[in-house]
Parts: sequence; C-alpha cells; structure tokens
Amino acid sequence: MKTIHALSILSLIMIFSACTSKNGKQLPSSDAFQVSWELVSDFNDQQQVSKQVFTIENNSDATLDSDNWVMYYSQMPRSVNQGEEAPARVEHISGDWFKLIPGEGFSLKPGESIEIPYQAGGMLLKETDAPLNPYFVFLDEDGNEKGVVDIKNYTIKPIKWLKKAADSEDLPVSLPTAKNRFENNQKMVKIPDNESIPLIPSPYKIQRTGKTVTPNEEIEIFYQEGLENEAEYLAGRLNDMYDTRMQTINQEPSGESYIYLKTDGNLTVNGKQKEAYRLSTGKTIEITGNNKAGVFYGIQSLLAVLPLESYEGAPSVPQIEVMTIEDAPRFHYRGLHIDVSRNFQTKEQMLKMLDLMATYKLNTLQLVLTDDEGWRLDIEELPELTEVGSKRGHTIEEKEHLHPSYGSGPYVENKYGTGHYSREDFIDILNYAHERHIKVIPTVNFPAHARSAIKAMEARYDRLMDEGKEEAAEKYRLIDPDDTSTYTSAQRYHDNVVCVARQSVYNFYETVVEDISEMYEEAGVPFDFIHTGGDEIPDGAWAGSPMSQQLLDSLPEIDDPANLQTYFFDRMVKILGKKNLKIGGWEEVALKKGQGGFEINPDYTDKDVVPYIWNSLGDALNLGYRMANRGYPVVLCNVQNLYFDLAYNPAPYEPGLYWGGFVDTENAWEFVPFDLFKTIDQSDERFQTMERLNPGARQNIIGLQGQLWSETIKGGDMMEYYTLPKLFGLAQRSWTEEQWEGMEDRPQRMQEKQNAWNRFTNYLAKEELPRLNHLFSGFNYRIPMPGAVIEDGQLKANIEFPGLTIRYTTDGSEPDSNSQVYDGPVDIDESATIKLKAFDKTGNSSRTVVVE
Repeated sequence: MKTIHALSILSLIMIFSACTSKNGKQLPSSDAFQVSWELVSDFNDQQQVSKQVFTIENNSDATLDSDNWVMYYSQMPRSVNQGEEAPARVEHISGDWFKLIPGEGFSLKPGESIEIPYQAGGMLLKETDAPLNPYFVFLDEDGNEKGVVDIKNYTIKPIKWLKKAADSEDLPVSLPTAKNRFENNQKMVKIPDNESIPLIPSPYKIQRTGKTVTPNEEIEIFYQEGLENEAEYLAGRLNDMYDTRMQTINQEPSGESYIYLKTDGNLTVNGKQKEAYRLSTGKTIEITGNNKAGVFYGIQSLLAVLPLESYEGAPSVPQIEVMTIEDAPRFHYRGLHIDVSRNFQTKEQMLKMLDLMATYKLNTLQLVLTDDEGWRLDIEELPELTEVGSKRGHTIEEKEHLHPSYGSGPYVENKYGTGHYSREDFIDILNYAHERHIKVIPTVNFPAHARSAIKAMEARYDRLMDEGKEEAAEKYRLIDPDDTSTYTSAQRYHDNVVCVARQSVYNFYETVVEDISEMYEEAGVPFDFIHTGGDEIPDGAWAGSPMSQQLLDSLPEIDDPANLQTYFFDRMVKILGKKNLKIGGWEEVALKKGQGGFEINPDYTDKDVVPYIWNSLGDALNLGYRMANRGYPVVLCNVQNLYFDLAYNPAPYEPGLYWGGFVDTENAWEFVPFDLFKTIDQSDERFQTMERLNPGARQNIIGLQGQLWSETIKGGDMMEYYTLPKLFGLAQRSWTEEQWEGMEDRPQRMQEKQNAWNRFTNYLAKEELPRLNHLFSGFNYRIPMPGAVIEDGQLKANIEFPGLTIRYTTDGSEPDSNSQVYDGPVDIDESATIKLKAFDKTGNSSRTVVVE
C-alpha cells in the first residue's frame, strides 16, 4: 500500500505555499520531519488491544513543544487509549480521523527523535489498518492554526504477524504460508481443455462438435428491427479485435458468411424465457434471444468462445468452433454494488466497470452516491451538496468541505476524497449502462450514513441565515439543533443521523429524488428503482432530540426512539410509491424493535420494498430466508461470500477489511443461494434448528449481489484488484445452477463440488485471466501465489488455479517470464534461496513466494 499518494499540480502548489503561515512567518517544509508507524504487538487476548507506536524525527530548525503543533491522520475507526507516561496522546475526532496532541512538557529539538506509543481496541492484521496521510498543523501562542505542513517522509513499517494472535481462540485465522497454500492446493489438478467449462458463466446447455470453421473475411451483421443497439455493440467489439470493419444491416440475412441477430418471444430454455438465448456458430452465426437482453447475452457468449488470440491482436477473423448454446439465467437480478462515496471513482473507471459487468452478464449496478464521507452527484437545487459535501480536506468547522477520511489528507485537491459526477457525467453513465442492459440503482443513504448531506445543508443554512432568509434556510435543514443525543455509529461518527421529525428532511429527499428522476428522463432511461440505504442506525439516535420527543408524544404506538426509523421508512414508502419507484434498502428497513430485539416487520411485503440482506453472521445466517418466507422479495448480499472489499486472506500485505471474515473467488463461487447451509461448516449446533427456505418462497430470492465498499480502495487499479477474479464466482453463481448444489448426500456433494471447482479454475487460469488482460484496455486482476514446500531435498510446488505457470529461481533473484518453469519436483541445494511466482499466458504474475 502506498502511504503518500500522487497529488495534482495544484496540490503541490498548495503544499509549498503551506510552508508559509497565516501571519507570514515561515513554517517547516514538508520534508523537515520523518514519521514512521509500527505495530509493535498485535492483538492481546486479555486486554483486547493492539500496541502501536509513532516515531517522529525532527530535521527542521524549530523545536516542537507542548503548544505549537498537532498531528492529524486517518486510521480505520477504533477506540484508542494511552498511559499517562506517553509524551503525546492520541485523540479520536470523528469517523476515522484522529489527532496526536503533545503532552505537558513535550519537547522535540532539531535533530532529535521520539517514540509515541498508544493502544487501540481490537486487532490489527493489515497494512491497510495503519494510519494514513499524517500531517502537522502548527499553532501560534494563542492556540490558533498558523498553517498545514504535509509529511512527505512517512513510513509504515512491515507488520509482523505474532503467532499468539494467529493461534488465539478468538482469531480463527492462520497466516497464509507457502506450506499451507501447498496443502490447500493438493486437490487442484490440471485437466485437458475440453474437460473444463466452456465460458464464464457456464451455460445451461452446450453442444460441441469439435469441428472448427473460418468465416469469410467480410462478415456482415444482419439484425431484426429494434436490435440496432445490439448490432452496433457487436460490430464495435469485433472491429476492435480484428483488422476489419463489419457492417450492420437491418434486414434478413443473405450470403454464405454472416451473423444474424433476432428475437423470438416464445424462446424458452430450462423453463425460462426472460433473457434466454440460443447461439449457433459456424460459417453463419445466429443469435436468437427471447428479448433484446437475451440477444445481448448471446453476443457475450459468442465473444467468450472466440479463441484467445482474437484478443491478442489477431490480424484476421480466426477459426471458430462449431457449437450450439442454449442458455437462460438463474436469477433476473445479478448485481454489483459499488461505493463511490468513501473513495471516489471517475466516470471513465465506472464505464470500464460497466463493460466488465456486461461481459459476465451482470445486469444491475447499485451505485452508492452518498454516505457519511461524500456526496457524489450534482443536485441542481442544492448545490452545496457537491460544493461542500463532495470535498474533503483539513477543517475543524466543516463550513467549506468535510474533514479528511481514509487517508484523503489535508488538501481538498486530492484524488479520492474529493470528486463528484456532474449531471452530464451521470447521464453518460446511465446511457452507457442502458446500452449494455444494466439497470443503475442509485443509493441515497438516509436516515443514517447521512453526514455529508447534513454538513452540506448546515452550510446552506448558515449562508441563507446570513442573508436574512430564514424560511429558505429551514426548508432543507436536516438536524434538530437542540438535539443532545449521544451515539457512536458503526464508523464512529457522532453526528450522521438526520432528524426524522423534521418535514424539511422529507422535502430534501423528495427534491433529490426528483432531480435524479429528471436525469434519468434526460437520458431516456426508465427510473423505477431507488435504494435508500437505511442501515446502521446507532443506538441512542433521536433519544435526546426535543423535536423527536414531540413526535413520539403524538405517536403512542411507538414506545422506543429506535422505531422512529420505521416511522421514517413509512413516509419514504408513501413518497417514493407515488413516484412509482420500487424501494431497496438494507435489511434493517424491514425490521422493527420488539421486546426480544429486532424482528421482521410484515408491513411492507406488498409495498414494492426489496430488502438487501448483508448480515449473515451468526444467528442472522438465515435472515434472508426468514424474510423470503414471509413474502419479501430479497437480494442476497451475504457478507461471508459476496463482500468483495473483504481481503482475500489474512496476510498483512493483502489489502482489505476483515470484520466479516475473508472472501476469495471460491467463497463467491461456492455460495448456494437456496440452501446456504450447504455453504457453511455445519458443525455449529446453532444452525441445525434454524429456519430453512420454504420451497414456495424460492421465487422470493430474486437475485445475488456482490458488494464493493471503498474504505480501503483508492483508484481504479485497486478496485479491479479487489473485484477480479472474485466477480467470476458471483457471475457463475447468479447465472448458473449446478448439479452439486442439490445433492443431499454430503460426501457425494463435496466430491462433485470439488470436481466442478477444478473445472472452473482450469478455465479461469487458461482462458479468462489472460482475456482480462486484453479486455477494455486491460484489468488489474489478482493472480494467486503458488504453494511450495521443500521435502527430502526437493522443491514441490502447486497452484490454486491449474493452468497458470509457476516459475522459480534458486539464487534469490525475482522470478520473471524467462525464469525456469516448474513442471515437477526439483532437487534443491540446502543453501539456495528459492523464490516462485505464478504467471498467466500474458505474463502477468502473482506476488513472490519465498520458501524458507
């Protein structure tokens, strides 16, 4: 992980100008200090804390004393504590924003260094847990800020995994090693190409002849009326791949070599019609879809079965296998959730992700446009939402922008904390998605996770009050100014919940939705689904609000402030229902607080409300089934299998979160939507008596969705790394139902599951990963590291995805594409330093493995 991020030219100018204080006096330069951070001990079972230390080295001409500086930084939210003997103390401010304050008598003279220890609650496993982008703020004799100095020389020292943490009963994880990877990979076997699956996601039915033909050079694409978009899409993709210009013609086909696109409303595959298709290849290629989307997915299958050299710059149309595919999706909702609020992604990167989704037949993008840390969409009537809420930088009052989060640093001109989509940008995203048969569902988070909106509307309120426009100022205000509620949200905010007793809150939401609706209308895209968030209302919210108490007094049926969320959602359902919008929300929107805790609220089962089930931990494992059994249409988003922002494994260098465990490609692939008890370790007795999905409620599981929250994701390359190849598992499971899923005999099921996983990974390694290197200018995908051991003087190695090539060196040098290929046990000298990497056909590689 890089800890100092590239800045724009404007940011660099600001850095150097920041070296002059507000009163004109020179401040230290940004390279005048060296700061490092180290995890000196990991999780302690008894104290439940991890010990950390900052080291500050002063290379400036000024002495740091107890009154003239403060250091700010971001670190994944957690409680902090320190002993009184520490020379400086760490103090939590808000969210993941902290500051280091010098203690009484502190002195750090030029040329000196000092260690500042502190403790944080919980365990730290990852380099992404480390403090990010620290910076100094220098103070005058009255304690006022003189100026900001970024810390140019900041180092995160390697995290050393302590065996005690790995062996703790509270931490059921083990550090990945070359040895345990080797043991885990023992079942993976390289098989002949014709025994692996034919494409991802694999089709319901395929008839392969083993014959190949070479179409004529001048292929024309014929299409039925109404399929102009699909014909142009196919022509564009093929023209990018081959040195040719394919014509599209709106008429019945003629000639000996052509592609023909058509629809047949009666086409049924596996009892399903919607999105079904039939693909026949040969000299002539026909794609028949039950509807336009079916034709589009037939196109994607055609592109997938083209030989790999087609993507490597083949000069002409290559040979193509003669085959017939009949296919239809298992679920009509196949989603990917992308959060652009915590860290922003550019429009161009989002278009690239839409291309990726379309390639693997995903058809729904839940786009999280608002959260505590950023508002990312222009709303015409409320310009402060982006003028204030889309920017992050150093601030105490947050009048002009939000405070730093997730390492966005002190300057507003940063890549990831600051950014938003203009109306034109969003309309472009909508059009691009629509052309690829992808529905974009915008998320506007309320009533919690609303801090960026709250701060923006407070800036608006202050401006209008200064102008003497009190009525206008109150129109969209989101808080009760007299609220004394004390709460801490999941991300450690104390001010991120709107006051649901205010009419202005509903004015605000309705105005935002109306503006979004106008953007859809301008794009010519139907707007029929919105996601309201609705999760993680912190305990204590609204309890100290006079406005909320007045509302509660008028609602005797509500005896707990926590159930004001139900009141809020009731109103949202009515407001959005009048706009003919289907309403999505995390599962909390369909829960209410009862005497025994939270229970399912049956009030919305007939109100076009769709709960998205993220919490599948512990006793909540079957929550999605319980909701489906009671009539809710649900989207399964189970954290243990479908949260792509969770790290691939526990290794400190592997970025990502881990509060819900670890998620790799197999976790997504092995998910059994209709009987997730087959996915888990069934030794836990709690699961034996849990409610199962009723056969009649299977239709209420409307689909699956992978989640990509962005706390630790900075930029497109990181987003792609987290997503790929996990997305392949999601694509396979949301499109294809496999035989092993329905097997009740556990040993038989586990054996067939292993065989199916082996077939899947063989294709992934040999075809799909290399293809990713050429698709849409290439993707930054993850290649797994080899497993390896030395036994009886021999090096033995293997790989999770058979078909990747393992290369090694014995002199300590880094393996590259010219290094020795491992193809069987190798005699090794005891003094040799063994390094290995896995490579795909394009030369992309894994991290390096060192065998001790």
